[in-house]
Amino acid sequence: MLRTILLYGITLAALTGVLKFIEYRYFLRDLSLEIYISIIATFFTGVGVWAGLKLTRKKVVLTNPNFQLNDKDLERLGISKREYEVLQHIAQGLSNREIAEKLFVSLNTIKSHSSNLFMKLNARNRTQAVLRAKEHQILP
Repeated sequence: MLRTILLYGITLAALTGVLKFIEYRYFLRDLSLEIYISIIATFFTGVGVWAGLKLTRKKVVLTNPNFQLNDKDLERLGISKREYEVLQHIAQGLSNREIAEKLFVSLNTIKSHSSNLFMKLNARNRTQAVLRAKEHQILP
């Protein structure tokens, strides 16, 4: 991130110097001020869009590409398909409200599924539930 900001700053300083040099040589003699301003605005808009896309691009991280779901432990623990969906969303870091919106159920239903998961995985909180699920090879 710091490297990108420094590169961006140095580039802008160099280009400002080039524009100032060109300004005195050519543009003020031949072109009107509106054209000069539009060229600068277009350039900085392009640089801003490029920087925005570069800094806000989401990165995909594969935790374990060779993951094999342990169906036997899933059945042994008695975790239903819906509880497993809730567990996956908990592992992604979503709140109960966000999970409820994604699965189109009420907040109380998500709370019930979460408490059932905690009981089945012998966990006291969300972090411990995800850790135990990874130990049982239920989550990647």
